[in-house]
Amino acid sequence: MKPIWIVDDDPSIRFVLEKALARENLPTRSFTHPREVLDALADVTVGDSARQSPQVLVSDIRMPGGSGLQLLEKVRELQPGLPVIIMTAYSDLDSAVSAFQRGAFEYLPKPFDLPKAVELIRRAVDESQREEVTEERQAETPEMLGQAPAMQDVFRAIGRLSQSQVTVLITGESGSGKELVARALHKHSPVADGPFVAINTAAIPKDLLESELFGHERGAFTGAQTQRRGRFEQAEGGTLFLDEIGDMPFDLQTRLLRVLSDGQFYRVGGHAAVKAHVRVIAATHQNLEQRVKEGGFREDLFHRLNVIRLRLPALRERHEDVPMLTRHFLQQSARQLGVEPKRIADSALARLEQFAFPGNVRQLENICHWLTVMAPAQVISLQDLPPEVLEAPVYQPPVRAGGGELSVGKMAAPLAPLVSMPSSEMVEGMHPAVAVPAVALVPGAYMAAGAAMSAPAVSSWPAADADVDATAAADAVGVRGWEQALEAEVQTLLAGGQPDVWDVLTRRFESRLIRTALLATHGRRMEAAQRLGIGRNTITRKIQELGLE
Repeated sequence: MKPIWIVDDDPSIRFVLEKALARENLPTRSFTHPREVLDALADVTVGDSARQSPQVLVSDIRMPGGSGLQLLEKVRELQPGLPVIIMTAYSDLDSAVSAFQRGAFEYLPKPFDLPKAVELIRRAVDESQREEVTEERQAETPEMLGQAPAMQDVFRAIGRLSQSQVTVLITGESGSGKELVARALHKHSPVADGPFVAINTAAIPKDLLESELFGHERGAFTGAQTQRRGRFEQAEGGTLFLDEIGDMPFDLQTRLLRVLSDGQFYRVGGHAAVKAHVRVIAATHQNLEQRVKEGGFREDLFHRLNVIRLRLPALRERHEDVPMLTRHFLQQSARQLGVEPKRIADSALARLEQFAFPGNVRQLENICHWLTVMAPAQVISLQDLPPEVLEAPVYQPPVRAGGGELSVGKMAAPLAPLVSMPSSEMVEGMHPAVAVPAVALVPGAYMAAGAAMSAPAVSSWPAADADVDATAAADAVGVRGWEQALEAEVQTLLAGGQPDVWDVLTRRFESRLIRTALLATHGRRMEAAQRLGIGRNTITRKIQELGLE
């Protein structure tokens, strides 16, 4: 991992922190003067030595020739996401609070308790690595593959919308790839050079969602110590993707309607209007017309969003794409795991085509990753498929309804045309004949909104979402329930006079737990630690202790 940078003119402080962090397997690099840090950061910024850039910066607040606060301001300009911990004497607590308000990760009063200091630095490291994983995922532009007529309709719609900044409402089931369509619409739009900002309105608590969307002024509420830009401001000049818009709280729908109507908004606690030059794309798996009838969604907001309606088909509606997607995901899983790609027999492919895929493309991706890990031979046969596929009834896809690609008015039913829009004067600037080929939308991994691939490594079948029922998985492979198996194992060890039953079983349990998490995260330790609910240093230490390297 990258080193912890320590800045302090006191050599004893540097020495103590270096030794304490070394015991935790955390590399360090020390500096005596803020200028040295800025020179080193400049070298990292212009050079290619990313491994030498800091994971966390720990700085004293008072040093000859410069202060920690000045260093903090300059570091925030060079590396905005770098966690900075400010060390200060008790007499400098006012300055420390000021540092916190300027964006410091935390402050560390002197004299400090060494274990607490190490714990704080660990927390900053975890936060830094979590941000790196997020940026890594965002950098991987997801792909869209499909030769089925239903997907070709989607591609044609994206092409026809490529010259317009009109508001689009994307509907489709969970796991079908609505965020991918939103990213493609952004990529092939006049604002493609601007930012693409996505927010899942169902995943953020109601009390925080307003601040997330519109930002807040300093002092607007308890804890609002600095001014914060919301997602609308972050997306300025680009596209804001509002996922699961049907779950937005009713009172916030009013504020969103005002932004769409007036093109301006107010931060929470603010009195000055902020202009919003943002294209809005919304998505939902719900029937918004039904939500309007039930009183859960504003009718006027629905009409504001429903300028262009694009329905993304479920995977069962484009079963002819299953072989192409299956081979792609098998190749992708092999690259991620560093193994030889597996091939799949025609009989197994045919059975996958007959599966309904309630979890859509996300579920197929999980199945392919599971097969890469669990299938015993290099060629995947019919019997290698997970029980959830083999035991499911054969799905008979209905005949797709005919009709044109574009229509006016109502919400598209499951087999209705994929795109609906009002009259042509409402979509000024739209080019009627531009078509986007499938290959134009192929750079990364096919995922739905914000959902990283989550494949169970030792269960008997992958779940449609990220959660795996371990008991059901064990039963499905013909193994006794894990509780009964554990009880039997304990009885056997006790009967045999084993003196350290606790240690033996704990090591085996931890080893299996960590192996499974690492397989599910393709060897990314930090992500595996997050999913297990432990720190990265803990998982590193356990890997060494258990001999899992």
